[in-house]
Amino acid sequence: MKKLIVVAGPTASGKSGLALRLAEEFDGVIVNADSMQVYQGVPILTAQPSAAEQKRVPHRLYGVIAPERNCSAGIWRQMAGEAVRAVWADGKFPILVGGTGLYIRSLLEGLSPVPEIPDDVREESRALFAKLGNGEFHARLAEKDPVMAARLDPANSQRLVRAWEVLAATGRSLADWQAEPREGGLGADSRIVTVTPPREQLYANCDRRLEAMVQQGALDEVAALGKLHLDPALPVMKALGVAEFSAYRRGEATLPQALAAAQQATRNYAKRQLTWFRHQLITDFAVSEQLSERYFDKIFSFVRSFR
Repeated sequence: MKKLIVVAGPTASGKSGLALRLAEEFDGVIVNADSMQVYQGVPILTAQPSAAEQKRVPHRLYGVIAPERNCSAGIWRQMAGEAVRAVWADGKFPILVGGTGLYIRSLLEGLSPVPEIPDDVREESRALFAKLGNGEFHARLAEKDPVMAARLDPANSQRLVRAWEVLAATGRSLADWQAEPREGGLGADSRIVTVTPPREQLYANCDRRLEAMVQQGALDEVAALGKLHLDPALPVMKALGVAEFSAYRRGEATLPQALAAAQQATRNYAKRQLTWFRHQLITDFAVSEQLSERYFDKIFSFVRSFR
């Protein structure tokens, strides 16, 4: 059976740097498993690998989806499966790296067999959400599908709309579909390395990263997104920092206020990711402190024995 290494962890945990070192050590190719890093036009905001890093080792599935498109777990799983099989065909070692647990699980284990949602249902669902807003939309969902509503954070607009459109299109709760056996797993012999630094260190990393993003041109990316007049419900518009820096551009916040709000949103997201990875993903090698050369040596030894 073909082999695959997964490097998973929250934003700003250091997982991308680890994946880069692994790719250099084991003649690997990095395959993106982050739901935001697939989008074009936001390489800084989504912390995509730099041009220099992409020259050091091959990278796949970064900046490949137009911002006006919706990249679902199913779409990504198909692209990632093709990318990983191409890496194997070239005789190289695929290293899957990202912070989107659903994407990682969809590739390794498959997805529940939810039918494709018609475009008109999807558009109607988004339009209703735009009209009602998070709170009232969540309340409407609770009336029709209390099980899914109870599972979802009212602030998570993307998942709220997903639950609504599945119910509208199929007449069944997304919870029912998710209880069905999964289909379409990659069938690889995989090992998972999780990078989950101490929370205080992770939060500090998040804050420093946002400050660096502003210096590197994140505000220009937000301005370019604004000129596209995209549907606010599109995933790319939910990228960390987009809402906060857009408020600054509209004169609704000062830059320090926008930066602080973006940092807080990023810390909140990292906290949710930490919880998910610690409780939802079975790991084979856990890094629970700041990455160091000592840890790199241990991880290299683990991967070498696996290969």
